[in-house]
Amino acid sequence: MSRFNKDGGREMPEMNTSSLPDLIFTILFFFMMVTSMREVTMMVKVVKPKATQIEKLARKSCTSFIYIGQPTDMLKSQYGSGTRIQLNDRYAEVSEVYDFVNADRNSMAESDKAFYTVSLKVDQRTPMGIVTDVKQVLRKAFALKIVYSSEKAK
Repeated sequence: MSRFNKDGGREMPEMNTSSLPDLIFTILFFFMMVTSMREVTMMVKVVKPKATQIEKLARKSCTSFIYIGQPTDMLKSQYGSGTRIQLNDRYAEVSEVYDFVNADRNSMAESDKAFYTVSLKVDQRTPMGIVTDVKQVLRKAFALKIVYSSEKAK
């Protein structure tokens, strides 16, 4: 019969960490690819109207977004509960839409200017008068491709 030696001095082998940096960079790369950064902080509430026929935007990079609706609950005490226009991360008046559109269009490459589109994200309870005023300013700025954002009706 064999005898077990208790004072044998066996130690735990070291953990192999040579592949750990590869694993960490792979996970980091995965999250960088699937995460999208928020471009605009929403300052107005927009409940999109329902539609039966919807098409996706072909070139989102050539699109400027104009948000129209009531201020969010956090901003209502400061800005009131009336309908507001949001351009990027600030509130604006109808007269400022002209400069916003021209600045956006001028910052684009010359080849993309032909595809320039304005997307109106309008709350379904917004009065049509303010939307008409914005459309008149867009017409003066020669931004004639306008799309309305909506959700698919179920």
